[in-house]
Amino acid sequence: MTETKWSWDAALVSGYERVTRSALGTYQTAVVRIGVAGTSLGFLLREWPHRHELYGPEGPLSSDLAAQRVEDNGAFTVLLWSDAAWWFELCYVFAILASLALLLGWRTRTASVLFLIGVLSVQNRNGFISDGGDNVLHLMAIYLVFVRCGERFSLDALFRRSGAGRRRSGRRRDVTGVVLWSALAFALLTAWVFGVLGGGWLLIFAGLLAVHAVWWIVDRFTGGEPRAVCDMTTNLVHNGAVLVIIVQVCLLYATAGWFKVQGSRWQDGTAAYYPLQVDVFTPWPALSGAVSAYGLPILLMTYGTVIVQVAFPFTLFNRRIKNVVLACLIAEHIGIAILLGLPFFSLAIISADLIFLPTSLLRRVEAKLGGRFRRRGATSEAAADGEADQAGAADDDGAADEAGAADEAGADAAAHEPARVSP
Repeated sequence: MTETKWSWDAALVSGYERVTRSALGTYQTAVVRIGVAGTSLGFLLREWPHRHELYGPEGPLSSDLAAQRVEDNGAFTVLLWSDAAWWFELCYVFAILASLALLLGWRTRTASVLFLIGVLSVQNRNGFISDGGDNVLHLMAIYLVFVRCGERFSLDALFRRSGAGRRRSGRRRDVTGVVLWSALAFALLTAWVFGVLGGGWLLIFAGLLAVHAVWWIVDRFTGGEPRAVCDMTTNLVHNGAVLVIIVQVCLLYATAGWFKVQGSRWQDGTAAYYPLQVDVFTPWPALSGAVSAYGLPILLMTYGTVIVQVAFPFTLFNRRIKNVVLACLIAEHIGIAILLGLPFFSLAIISADLIFLPTSLLRRVEAKLGGRFRRRGATSEAAADGEADQAGAADDDGAADEAGAADEAGADAAAHEPARVSP
């Protein structure tokens, strides 16, 4: 009995240390970030010629009706703050730039909040034209605010690696971060003064702004216990958000699969046939006709869709089976994108599925993509060291001794200085 209790206590302590000492799934959250931001960016660019009809003040859904709907459900959108054409254009371009910043991983913490504002603003302006893919983007935009999705495959990670040597000479100045935070604080204050933002949304954005400020201060001017507490808190929030994403995707497939099981068309194996006969969902009539001309492909697609969707949540207990089923789900949505002409719906779902990709695969991808940058960085560092050696040799002995002492002091400071993370 005592040994059993001790093993449970040890397991709890080990689990607590794991979720507080490190951020889990940083590779997976990075590719989810890239997929979600890339899908949003592609959608906004594709709808650029039709943006006024879909989301503009002169569209079918007037500003008054949209404002009434937003007020009823408590949604958020900056597009209704003004009916001016220039304001709509500014907000639409802002959403594009926010998607691009998050895609590249530039100032990821801030970019994730700006991306959330852009997604909510566009989708809540006219929710009647949204589909399931938009709902997934909506949810993922919220979750990305709480995860550390810029640790891999991002400009932030690249800048951290390339700037590691430069920080030996002293604390890194972050002028861009200060200017960006100040501009956002001014924008939030202006929105509050003019009365276009208030209530819960004001508290949410003010809280996020305050959290970013506290993290920036602790990251640069303090260490020891305050830094450790902040790291543990952010790791706990990140890991909790990753768990929420996993549960969300599992619920998505479980509900979709079990509802399909109850349908008669899915039971008799003909459900995949009917969408291929709808003109709206047949961008390639010849291909759709060839697929639907035979019963076997329709039967396999119908039953295969139900099987993989119902089984997927249970396959998480076996890594190899999970990877096979995940590949089937991704292939299924690629087929939907091609056969039914729903590319952004499929990309949104696939982006959420990427949270289940194996870490070993993503590490190999990082090694192939990042090897070139690391080699360039090492070459530049070696060249800089060579120039420093030549400059030191040209000085007198006393100056060289002083420079060596300064280098040792800087190296000691860098050894005790925590890594910097961009806000």
